[in-house]
Amino acid sequence: MMTAFNNLLEGRRVLVTGGARGLGYAFAQAIAQAGARVVIADVLAGRVQQAACELSELGLDVSGVTLDLASPESIDACMERTLMRLGGLDGLVNNASITNSGGKSCEELDIETWDQVMQVNVRGTWLMTRAALPALRESGRGAVINLASDTPLWGAPNLLAYVASKGAVIAMTRSLARELGNANITVNAIAPGLVLVEATAYVPEARHRLYTEQRAIQRPQLPDDVSGAVLFALSDLSRFITGQTLPVNGGFVMP
Repeated sequence: MMTAFNNLLEGRRVLVTGGARGLGYAFAQAIAQAGARVVIADVLAGRVQQAACELSELGLDVSGVTLDLASPESIDACMERTLMRLGGLDGLVNNASITNSGGKSCEELDIETWDQVMQVNVRGTWLMTRAALPALRESGRGAVINLASDTPLWGAPNLLAYVASKGAVIAMTRSLARELGNANITVNAIAPGLVLVEATAYVPEARHRLYTEQRAIQRPQLPDDVSGAVLFALSDLSRFITGQTLPVNGGFVMP
């Protein structure tokens, strides 16, 4: 639980995609604890409402909406509901993504899986950002945080679709930063290492061990290890930082 950033985001309105569990849930909690009003969006309709209730019971201003990043209509509806609840938007955390291709070589990977990963992770990130732009422009201090991964920074094997999609997210971050700078919107990417969350439960123990042993800080990575970077990127402390990718992985990759 992050407690060192009280009031850092006081008065901000933030949407966190993929907020029903894992990293997104930790981000939403930390952002709300820092004083922001938060909407979490997720394809897990039942879980997103449960997550919002759990965080609300902690005295945090968090509500939930459903979102399917594979559906442009769902993205537009999510943004409409978010703006109705928050009255505007100051920050967007593009956290939601899928893996699907873990453990498959480039030869074993099928076209359908490749297309699904790109549809959600790349196209979904673009469409979510596009839907948020009018409100972020109106804010005058908009911030977009794209969750990438350190996998394209070191070339993780047997994960090609996911690695390619997160590499695309890093590239989009740079291009969007140049497009949106004149609107006073910052766009940055955060590249976590292998974090202990529900979504990484399928990862073989050998891969977890590789990450832990090869880090400068040799311990498992937890969601709260990434939350501080998200808070910083959303805050006024980073208003002159844009187009950057920040690896948060305990020193596993040092680009």
